[in-house]
Amino acid sequence: MKRAELVSLGERMLSAAGIENCSNESRWLLESVLGIGTAEYLMTKETETAEKDAGSFLSKIRERVSGRPLQYILGKWDFFGRSFCVGEGVLIPRPETEQLAELALEMLRDKKSPAVLDLCAGTGCIGLTIAKERPDANVVLVEKYSDALEYLDKNARELGVSNAQVIQGDIFDIDSLPSGSFDLIVSNPPYIPTSELPGLDREVCREPETALDGGEDGLRYYYAIKEISLKFGGCPVIAECGEGQADAICEIFGNARACEDFNSIKRFVIGE
Repeated sequence: MKRAELVSLGERMLSAAGIENCSNESRWLLESVLGIGTAEYLMTKETETAEKDAGSFLSKIRERVSGRPLQYILGKWDFFGRSFCVGEGVLIPRPETEQLAELALEMLRDKKSPAVLDLCAGTGCIGLTIAKERPDANVVLVEKYSDALEYLDKNARELGVSNAQVIQGDIFDIDSLPSGSFDLIVSNPPYIPTSELPGLDREVCREPETALDGGEDGLRYYYAIKEISLKFGGCPVIAECGEGQADAICEIFGNARACEDFNSIKRFVIGE
């Protein structure tokens, strides 16, 4: 079967499973199997596909049909123009979080050699992006869970980051956090209320509950972030939050303001 025919077959299978972006996803999955980019695919789409590659592709399509997130199947996902390793045990980077990184970089614009603390770091997409964009910065990334920590370590290595330090720590255990002083705390903590977890999309449910569950009201982690900020002398904070949570978090932080994402949702809270 030709490559284009195989992509069409995958597209039909994904469409039947109710997956919206089925055309692109089918092509991306074949490209990942073949180890090629879109440009090469377009030039070789009439090429016959090796039987082994076709089998691997259809296996990935079936994984996707079963509800496994595309990002986990691909094993990597782009964030801020860089590729981050992802998989079971770590939260998938999302487009709105790129805005958090942009806002953080803007806050650091006039700071020379800033020190940054990334809490609940996950893949490291926020802290490692800051480290890459600001080579003069010193970034400390804190992650509690071992599964996520493996991806964090791997991403730091693969991105060649030399100005970041990865620490296993718990934001509810201040003694496990680094000492020193920081110019900015960044975080995309778990913020979904526990009662809402069962109603999440099936793909989101495949992501680790530890990266989603924000406690009874979804705000548990923000109280801890405030305490950590106070530990570091009232260090400025920028944190991502869920829809409808920003005003409550502004009250928790005190001197704070909310910023909207590209969907006009109050998605980020800046505490200064």
